[in-house]
Amino acid sequence: MERSLPGKGASHLPELVAHRGYASRFPENTIPALIAAIEAGARFVEVDVQLSSDGHPFLFHDRTLERMCGAAGPVHARTKAELSSLSCAESSKFGRRFADTRIADLAGLVELLLAHAGVFAFVEAKRASIEAFGASKVLDAILPVVEPVSDRVALISFSLPFLAAARKRTRLPLGAVFDSWSERETKEARDLAAEYVFCDVEGLPAAGTLETGGARLAVYEVADPAVALTVAGRGAALVETFAIAEMIAGFRELERRIAGLGGSGGLGGPDRLGDLGGSGGHAVGKRSGPGAS
Repeated sequence: MERSLPGKGASHLPELVAHRGYASRFPENTIPALIAAIEAGARFVEVDVQLSSDGHPFLFHDRTLERMCGAAGPVHARTKAELSSLSCAESSKFGRRFADTRIADLAGLVELLLAHAGVFAFVEAKRASIEAFGASKVLDAILPVVEPVSDRVALISFSLPFLAAARKRTRLPLGAVFDSWSERETKEARDLAAEYVFCDVEGLPAAGTLETGGARLAVYEVADPAVALTVAGRGAALVETFAIAEMIAGFRELERRIAGLGGSGGLGGPDRLGDLGGSGGHAVGKRSGPGAS
């Protein structure tokens, strides 16, 4: 039986995914960032997961602790206790405003999902932990924690071998993440048949329909509602953004302007962008850290 997947199909506007929470205004992947995203209206969130040296799953993107915590070394070199004691203030961006914020763990995300029944999470297993511990140990750490909300979680990764291993162990929907659109054409990617495909907006072909063979397409990182509309017209069902509140507000403005133009049968794709004030090109959000998603 085919599973009913969130983000399936495109209606008028793509679904917005809060990329690492409300990361433009709060330290990414932290509980305050996730709460703020949900309060802003996010129905989808995306987080990154890495393991401590003793196998505890934390929400963290970068390979090193420096940018977020001002500490040296990788996540997987520190214990759960050590990581839990670190400030996760992203001080280069926010100064001392979030000095009391700590690195979140995966259990904290699950608690939020249990408290907000309408929210779906994309949980990305980072390659740094997969390389350090192997796919099996990373799955051992993640799967039991997300079990209470397994109907509202998809497991995603840049690592296709990790996803292939996950396919054998869980019924969670899977998402393959790519920097470039051409990467999805490999045999490994085709054999996986992921339910979701994520691609960097900067790695998309310049024009044409974005065919994914039945998978739901998510495009990251976008901070311009008009660009989100363009990629939706080409086939994207979801768009990731660090600026979730601003994008939601921008979508509402687009809907008002479309109504003013008399459009009732859909947004019409990129050919309407001239009327909406968009360029139809790739405008991306400022990356808040190394790597893409």
